[in-house]
Amino acid sequence: MTPVISKQALADLGAPDLVYVREVRARDVLGAEAVTQVRSLEIDPDQMLYAVHAAAGERLAVLIDRDAAFAAAMAHELAPVSVH
Repeated sequence: MTPVISKQALADLGAPDLVYVREVRARDVLGAEAVTQVRSLEIDPDQMLYAVHAAAGERLAVLIDRDAAFAAAMAHELAPVSVH
């Protein structure tokens, strides 16, 4: 039998400042309806964005590019890592 561990318990095992950055489609972040404009920024629903997540999976931020996602995490004294 495989032991069951909660998301929070799993997060507590790692470094508290560790966050992960992963690609997400704009449509998955912004909703099912077609997205054409957000705060004067043109967004293609199929555009890839970069989400920053806490170790337990909570989405903390979504940014336009990977470098910005890493920079934002580091600016908040977090340690970003990539996931595929």
